[in-house]
Amino acid sequence: MVERVLATPAALALIERLVAKHGPVLFIQSGGCCDGSAPNCFARGEFAVAPTDVLLGEIGGSPVYVGGSHYDYVKHTQLIIDARPGVGDNFSLEGPEGMAFHASSRLFTDDEWAALEAAGLV
Repeated sequence: MVERVLATPAALALIERLVAKHGPVLFIQSGGCCDGSAPNCFARGEFAVAPTDVLLGEIGGSPVYVGGSHYDYVKHTQLIIDARPGVGDNFSLEGPEGMAFHASSRLFTDDEWAALEAAGLV
């Protein structure tokens, strides 16, 4: 099965720390504005997922959404979430940890895209 979103070991370790402190979390990959295009992490219940937001999958047991208006720009890519030392977005839970979540992506291959289409995931 082709995953729409993956996490690096560093991101998974940070998610585990955040869940231990804050309980279950979720991610929203923003489409820009004041925080650029960044994966933001929130305690579940602290962020209202919009009906237009698209669930890409889960990392570390945590759902990852992308804003509905941004989805058309990223639907042909696999999102890869990493964590690095630095300062993240002020609203994202990892800010006080001295770490920041970062996103990169890669285009799906033709075979991967066909598999996603066949599974009804696009």
